[in-house]
Amino acid sequence: MDVNDVRSYLDGFGSASRVLEFPVSSATVELAAKALGTEEARIAKTISFDLDGRTLLIVTAGDTKIDNKKYKTFFGKKACMLRGEEVVSRTGFVPGGVCPFAPAPGVEIYLDESLLRFPTVFPACGSANSAIELTTSELEKFTPGSKWIDVCKVDSADL
Repeated sequence: MDVNDVRSYLDGFGSASRVLEFPVSSATVELAAKALGTEEARIAKTISFDLDGRTLLIVTAGDTKIDNKKYKTFFGKKACMLRGEEVVSRTGFVPGGVCPFAPAPGVEIYLDESLLRFPTVFPACGSANSAIELTTSELEKFTPGSKWIDVCKVDSADL
């Protein structure tokens, strides 16, 4: 999958034209925030995990980290992120471009409640230099089958 595949997928929601592509990398939260001219917290980073052979994508606010205790309580096991070489084969996306839109078949998508603090957020769109601005309602709508969860640490000063 790449930005063109994601654009085609988002066309089904009438939003293909909203995909932004940058002449610079947006592969990390810091780089994406700079490319977009926004705060890092509003970058919707997508983290990939293995859970007993299942592939999970968890979309979180850019200023959060996975809370291992919350993750284990929700999923029943310790968090195990995919290694770089596994990301493409298991998610369909290159590292830095992983997103919740049209991933490889069987991938489970979760949206962390840390995103709900913002009127809009910016997930990647399948490449290391793309994004789209969405409300959290749109993010949920554009990721059918996704589920809201609470597995992140958020600095209480940021609430």
